[in-house]
Amino acid sequence: MTTVTKQTHTFRLGQHEINRLGYGAMQLTGPGVFGDAPDRGKAKKVLQEAVAAGVNFIDTADAYGPHTNESLIAEALHPYKKGLIIATKGGFNRPGPGQWIPNGTPAFIRENIDGSLKRLKVDTIDLWQLHRFDPNVPVEETLGPVVDAIKAGKIRHVGLSEVDVPQIERAEKVVPIVSVQNLYNLGNRKWEKVVDYTTRQGLAFIPWYPLASGPESMAGKISSIAKHHRATTAQVALAWLLKRSPNILLIPGTSSVEHLHENMQAANITLTDEEFDELSK
Repeated sequence: MTTVTKQTHTFRLGQHEINRLGYGAMQLTGPGVFGDAPDRGKAKKVLQEAVAAGVNFIDTADAYGPHTNESLIAEALHPYKKGLIIATKGGFNRPGPGQWIPNGTPAFIRENIDGSLKRLKVDTIDLWQLHRFDPNVPVEETLGPVVDAIKAGKIRHVGLSEVDVPQIERAEKVVPIVSVQNLYNLGNRKWEKVVDYTTRQGLAFIPWYPLASGPESMAGKISSIAKHHRATTAQVALAWLLKRSPNILLIPGTSSVEHLHENMQAANITLTDEEFDELSK
């Protein structure tokens, strides 16, 4: 594991300067990430408040709803503020609540891309991410329509999700990769090697489920550090990620304006090296 002593607040993704504390829109859906947001007006307010608070990177997916999340973002924010990046994903069938079935067939990926463009009301998707490698379809075939979409100006940058280093290297033989989105947080560090790899390669690392603060055994030290910074446990969990590596972009999600502002305050917390090491044990 590597640490950084100087904490930066932005990361350059292609030609875009991204504020490292972004917003993940997945929670603005129904139970099991299925169906529309229960309170659409409130959900739109959260998105608008996020942008007003300085968020310029919002993460969504064709599969959230499915489709409803992208449409909600367009309804709330289009025409988009200059510099606002909407990242989306494709590659999952959603037959029902809580059901996620990888589908990497070229026809499905092509449909995902064109559908996202229409729902988000954009001519070009700034960052399109492959949700998962489909074990039944070679990734070279899955990425074929993505390459075509880049050539057609429909996609600017490409990212991957839940991948190991060999998978990243395999995909990069087909198309340049700028980001990786894997499960990673203070309590779940399965993908340490991927974080370090992306840091070395200059790729963005986007942890999903970033607010998890670890097992109960860590509660005491987290509480002590949080108290010192007059912060919440969740804010400390986010601050740890920001210090972990300078290429980490955070996308904490919430359906509450109050919780949104609480999360945003994490950018103002800089853990000391000693605090970081204590939490990293």
